[in-house]
Amino acid sequence: MRTPDLDQLDIAILACLQADARTIAETIGAKVGLSAAAVQRRIKRLREAGVIEREVAVLSPEALGLSMTFVVTVEMERENLAVLDGFRRQVLAEDAVQQCYYVTGAADFVLIVTCPDMAGFEAFTRRMFFDNPNVRHFTTSVAMDRVKVGLGLPLDQ
Repeated sequence: MRTPDLDQLDIAILACLQADARTIAETIGAKVGLSAAAVQRRIKRLREAGVIEREVAVLSPEALGLSMTFVVTVEMERENLAVLDGFRRQVLAEDAVQQCYYVTGAADFVLIVTCPDMAGFEAFTRRMFFDNPNVRHFTTSVAMDRVKVGLGLPLDQ
């Protein structure tokens, strides 16, 4: 997909939406100096171009009883496309996995996993790693504090 040319107004609109996707076009327009209709047209174009992938609600893990976060590095037994694609499919189907990155270095994947407690994480590891003959090794770090969590992108580049 080709990246569309973004001007400063597009960037300002995206910044408003990253802060709060529920911000109405009139409010955004007042901040960036455009009419609500012009803001709506730009947002529509940004969606169609794939710049805005989706708009979601950010939920509190603690409020939902998901108080533990784990960073897990995973090393696969062998690195071939079928093994990697199979693990990707497994990760995509697992709600406890919040983020997954295919990486270079000693590990093949880095996962960010959220569970209610250690028992929940143990059940997760059994499903994802111990029951998977293609997982050679995994290492877990328990997050002590959520210092920064988000998917906001730097727009001032």
